[in-house]
Amino acid sequence: MSETKTPAASLGAPRATGNLRSETPVEWLISDSLVDYEEAVRFMEARVEAIANGTARELIWLLEHSPLYTAGTSADFADLLAPARFPVHRTGRGGQFTYHGPGQRIVYVMLDLNRRGKDVRAFVAALEGWIIDTLERFNVKGEIRGDRVGVWVRRPQHAPGAEDKGAEDKIAALGIRLKRWVSMHGLSINVEPELEHFSGIVPCGISTYGVTSLSNLGLIVSMAELDMALADTFEDRFGPIAR
Repeated sequence: MSETKTPAASLGAPRATGNLRSETPVEWLISDSLVDYEEAVRFMEARVEAIANGTARELIWLLEHSPLYTAGTSADFADLLAPARFPVHRTGRGGQFTYHGPGQRIVYVMLDLNRRGKDVRAFVAALEGWIIDTLERFNVKGEIRGDRVGVWVRRPQHAPGAEDKGAEDKIAALGIRLKRWVSMHGLSINVEPELEHFSGIVPCGISTYGVTSLSNLGLIVSMAELDMALADTFEDRFGPIAR
């Protein structure tokens, strides 16, 4: 397998069945300032190649971007409702349109599936589970849906009944690409972004549900607190990180 592009949650349940752990510590990088998107992609591509060649360690990179929209490999440009609002980047990850901006934790995941089982479904499910485990640290119950991507939280106040369509919002997105069985791109969790910025697209092609954040749920969570939770729950599922 040379390259795979895959969307997120439709591929599996939140608990992985394969062995995704490696006991080789993963490098953990946090960028404190906004990172240019194209520079981030160039960095990922070079790092993924080095990981595949055995000359660099696996890497988890946590960062934020300036406001922008990205189009995945399945994007329908009819879903780009405000094309002049923010820069639009075509990207090789799976999925459709999404928004990135300040207040959103982007997690770029560069892991070598050659040493983690070469099971794409299990890998995506483990990433979903990682998000869900992280949200649980803040008493937020994240869930996945078989018919739509991302991690969702129930919002029963949005509809007459808790099970009614529309009574939940997306809090996290996921889209990856595999090159030589090494992953790139990754996931995003809404901490305190400007949610109105999502109105310039149909997020992930889904127009009948909303978008939320930890702040929108009434929680005051800093990026540093989220990062600590991400580190702890990552180790539970994927193995040690180099601290």
